[in-house]
Amino acid sequence: MTHTVILCSALLSLFSASLQADVIRLRADEWYPINGQPDSEKPGYMIEIARTIWEAAGHQVEYRLMPWERAIDETRQGRAECIVGAYREDAPDFVFPQQAMGLDSSHFYVAAANSWRFQTMADLNNVRLGTIGGYAYDNGELDAYIEKNQKNPARVQIVRSGNALEQNIRKLLTQRIDVIVESPAVMQAQLKKMEHSDAVVSAGMIGEQSPLYIACSPVLPAVTGYLDLLDNGLQEMHNNGRLQTILKRYGLDDWQ
Repeated sequence: MTHTVILCSALLSLFSASLQADVIRLRADEWYPINGQPDSEKPGYMIEIARTIWEAAGHQVEYRLMPWERAIDETRQGRAECIVGAYREDAPDFVFPQQAMGLDSSHFYVAAANSWRFQTMADLNNVRLGTIGGYAYDNGELDAYIEKNQKNPARVQIVRSGNALEQNIRKLLTQRIDVIVESPAVMQAQLKKMEHSDAVVSAGMIGEQSPLYIACSPVLPAVTGYLDLLDNGLQEMHNNGRLQTILKRYGLDDWQ
């Protein structure tokens, strides 16, 4: 009887430990400095925040890169818990935390020698716009324009890969497209990495700043608890200075 009680207690402890040590699977395409290479010293500020909070709660974080559309699809189907660096418009059916993890905006970029500048939507009619599959850019005129012209390569060209921005920059510099739309922080980081910081310039902004999130699967009930941890932990990191320390590593300021 004693052995049975001990064995049951041991199994119960192991079971409880397994509940406390969930693996939280994060998926995204590379969008540095928000999220970068998984094994890098700087995997992205959202990855560092997520690891800090969830690992302190006893969970493991498994982070992988893949094309953005695939990341959304896998998470929507429950094969991963969350996507990283999402606008609400990217996956409106997903579960979002209360707190954003940054603010972002969409800017147009051209080769340095190109005098084209964006002022109105009509300015896009005579350029080839490079975009990334599955991205929401402004939840308005631009997204509608991309959807309408997605099969017309003279207007819109969509790259679907894990290194889509790098491909778009190479297409821009070899004159296969004329304009790229992208986040300023992400574009500047990628240009620096590719040693092309002086070869591409901003050509105007569209829309307003939008909040960025880690957004989670609508079919996995456990994600609600993970997001509660994220909200509470993010506020604590803001209060104790840990958030600012992480952001400083990426040359960023606290958005709160």
